Amino acid sequence: MPAARPLDDQLCFSLYAASMAVGRAYKPLLDTIGITYPQYLVLHALWEEDARTVGAIAARLALESSTVTPLVKRLEAAGHVARTRNPSDERQVRVTLTDSGRGLRERCGCLAEELVARSGMTLAQLDALNRQVAALRTALSGSGAGAAVS
Repeated sequence: MPAARPLDDQLCFSLYAASMAVGRAYKPLLDTIGITYPQYLVLHALWEEDARTVGAIAARLALESSTVTPLVKRLEAAGHVARTRNPSDERQVRVTLTDSGRGLRERCGCLAEELVARSGMTLAQLDALNRQVAALRTALSGSGAGAAVS
């Protein structure tokens, strides 16, 4: 059996470490707004399409509903979203932005600018990287099987 490759030579570690670095780059601004990165993602899903169900938010973020529910509850407690049960199906909880939640969109707009500034890469380079990572994510989540990627 061959020896494991060093961590720095493994794609899985590079993606993980890059994700953590992005989170750390966003953290100071998110702290001033009073939300966490996972809460930002929930808000972003709602900025794309308001009045989504918890299940739809979870699907958009590739998370489980049980992971999204506490995030939504904290956003509701902060006054950024409102939750309502579907009268025809009590199991469905619809989440809508409040004026406060909509207002956060502009305040979070500079997150991408911060990432570009700190990355040392051009916007075109970051766009190309994003497309490559998205294609990898699609291939891995769509196939479920295939060759192992480290």
